Amino acid sequence: MKHVKKSLLRSVGLPATALCFSLYLVCSSANAHAAPMGMQVFNEECAECHSVKEGKNKKGPSLWNILGRKSATVPDFNYSDAMKASGIVWTEDRIAAYMEHPKKIVPGGIMKYEGLDDPKARKALLEYLSTLHG
Repeated sequence: MKHVKKSLLRSVGLPATALCFSLYLVCSSANAHAAPMGMQVFNEECAECHSVKEGKNKKGPSLWNILGRKSATVPDFNYSDAMKASGIVWTEDRIAAYMEHPKKIVPGGIMKYEGLDDPKARKALLEYLSTLHG
Protein backbone atom coordinates (compact mmCIF):
# COMPACT_ATOMS: atom_id res chain seq x y z
CA MET A 1 0.00 0.00 0.00
CA LYS A 2 2.86 2.38 0.80
CA HIS A 3 4.19 1.83 -2.72
CA VAL A 4 0.82 2.82 -4.23
CA LYS A 5 0.63 6.00 -2.14
CA LYS A 6 4.17 7.03 -3.11
CA SER A 7 3.48 6.27 -6.75
CA LEU A 8 0.23 8.25 -6.67
CA LEU A 9 1.94 11.15 -4.91
CA ARG A 10 4.70 11.20 -7.52
CA SER A 11 2.23 11.15 -10.41
CA VAL A 12 -0.04 13.81 -8.94
CA GLY A 13 2.55 15.78 -6.98
CA LEU A 14 4.20 17.71 -9.79
CA PRO A 15 0.98 18.67 -11.62
CA ALA A 16 -0.69 19.64 -8.33
CA THR A 17 2.34 21.70 -7.33
CA ALA A 18 2.36 23.40 -10.73
CA LEU A 19 -1.36 24.15 -10.43
CA CYS A 20 -0.96 25.63 -6.95
CA PHE A 21 1.98 27.75 -8.09
CA SER A 22 0.03 28.95 -11.14
CA LEU A 23 -2.93 29.92 -8.95
CA TYR A 24 -0.57 31.74 -6.61
CA LEU A 25 0.88 33.72 -9.53
CA VAL A 26 -2.57 34.59 -10.88
CA CYS A 27 -3.78 35.73 -7.44
CA SER A 28 -0.59 37.67 -6.78
CA SER A 29 -0.86 39.31 -10.17
CA ALA A 30 -4.50 40.23 -9.53
CA ASN A 31 -3.60 41.77 -6.16
CA ALA A 32 -0.66 43.60 -7.68
CA HIS A 33 -3.02 45.19 -10.20
CA ALA A 34 -5.77 45.83 -7.65
CA ALA A 35 -3.53 47.80 -5.27
CA PRO A 36 -2.72 50.54 -7.83
CA MET A 37 -6.37 50.65 -8.88
CA GLY A 38 -7.37 50.81 -5.21
CA MET A 39 -4.87 53.59 -4.62
CA GLN A 40 -6.42 55.49 -7.52
CA VAL A 41 -9.90 55.00 -6.05
CA PHE A 42 -8.60 56.15 -2.67
CA ASN A 43 -7.06 59.26 -4.22
CA GLU A 44 -10.27 60.10 -6.09
CA GLU A 45 -12.81 59.22 -3.39
CA CYS A 46 -11.12 59.40 0.02
CA ALA A 47 -7.84 61.35 0.05
CA GLU A 48 -9.44 64.75 0.50
CA CYS A 49 -10.57 63.73 3.99
CA HIS A 50 -8.44 60.70 4.94
CA SER A 51 -4.74 59.91 5.09
CA VAL A 52 -3.13 56.49 4.78
CA LYS A 53 -0.20 57.51 6.95
CA GLU A 54 -0.05 56.28 10.51
CA GLY A 55 -0.91 59.08 12.93
CA LYS A 56 -1.89 61.60 10.24
CA ASN A 57 -5.54 62.58 10.56
CA LYS A 58 -7.33 65.02 8.30
CA LYS A 59 -11.06 65.82 8.30
CA GLY A 60 -11.41 62.06 8.81
CA PRO A 61 -9.18 59.66 10.72
CA SER A 62 -6.13 57.96 9.24
CA LEU A 63 -7.02 54.73 7.47
CA TRP A 64 -3.62 53.19 8.26
CA ASN A 65 -4.09 49.66 9.63
CA ILE A 66 -7.89 49.91 9.44
CA LEU A 67 -8.62 46.19 8.88
CA GLY A 68 -9.43 44.59 12.21
CA ARG A 69 -9.47 47.89 14.08
CA LYS A 70 -12.38 48.87 16.29
CA SER A 71 -14.17 52.01 15.14
CA ALA A 72 -13.46 55.35 16.81
CA THR A 73 -10.07 54.31 18.20
CA VAL A 74 -7.57 56.43 16.25
CA PRO A 75 -5.86 58.70 18.79
CA ASP A 76 -6.27 62.45 18.48
CA PHE A 77 -9.37 62.26 16.30
CA ASN A 78 -12.72 63.67 17.37
CA TYR A 79 -15.30 61.05 16.34
CA SER A 80 -19.04 61.58 16.22
CA ASP A 81 -21.07 60.11 19.06
CA ALA A 82 -22.72 57.80 16.51
CA MET A 83 -19.36 56.36 15.41
CA LYS A 84 -18.23 55.98 19.02
CA ALA A 85 -21.42 54.10 19.86
CA SER A 86 -21.39 51.93 16.71
CA GLY A 87 -19.11 49.24 18.14
CA ILE A 88 -17.99 48.34 14.62
CA VAL A 89 -14.86 46.31 14.06
CA TRP A 90 -13.62 47.13 10.58
CA THR A 91 -13.67 43.80 8.76
CA GLU A 92 -13.66 43.70 4.97
CA ASP A 93 -17.44 43.17 4.94
CA ARG A 94 -18.11 46.07 7.31
CA ILE A 95 -15.80 48.42 5.40
CA ALA A 96 -17.42 47.44 2.09
CA ALA A 97 -20.90 48.05 3.50
CA TYR A 98 -19.81 51.38 5.01
CA MET A 99 -18.17 52.50 1.75
CA GLU A 100 -21.40 51.75 -0.10
CA HIS A 101 -23.86 53.32 2.39
CA PRO A 102 -22.10 55.18 5.22
CA LYS A 103 -25.23 56.84 6.59
CA LYS A 104 -27.09 53.53 6.65
CA ILE A 105 -24.30 51.72 8.50
CA VAL A 106 -23.70 54.53 11.02
CA PRO A 107 -26.87 56.60 11.29
CA GLY A 108 -26.02 59.99 12.74
CA GLY A 109 -22.40 59.76 11.57
CA ILE A 110 -20.83 62.98 10.32
CA MET A 111 -18.88 61.71 7.31
CA LYS A 112 -19.97 63.80 4.33
CA TYR A 113 -19.84 61.10 1.69
CA GLU A 114 -22.79 59.55 -0.10
CA GLY A 115 -21.11 56.23 -0.85
CA LEU A 116 -19.21 54.31 -3.52
CA ASP A 117 -21.66 52.51 -5.82
CA ASP A 118 -19.19 50.64 -8.04
CA PRO A 119 -18.50 47.15 -6.57
CA LYS A 120 -15.22 46.80 -8.52
CA ALA A 121 -13.98 50.11 -7.13
CA ARG A 122 -14.98 49.05 -3.59
CA LYS A 123 -13.14 45.76 -4.01
CA ALA A 124 -10.01 47.47 -5.32
CA LEU A 125 -10.15 50.02 -2.50
CA LEU A 126 -10.48 47.23 0.07
CA GLU A 127 -7.50 45.43 -1.41
CA TYR A 128 -5.49 48.64 -1.23
CA LEU A 129 -6.55 49.32 2.37
CA SER A 130 -5.52 45.77 3.29
CA THR A 131 -1.93 46.62 2.32
CA LEU A 132 -1.77 49.48 4.84
CA HIS A 133 -0.33 47.93 7.95
CA GLY A 134 2.97 47.55 9.69
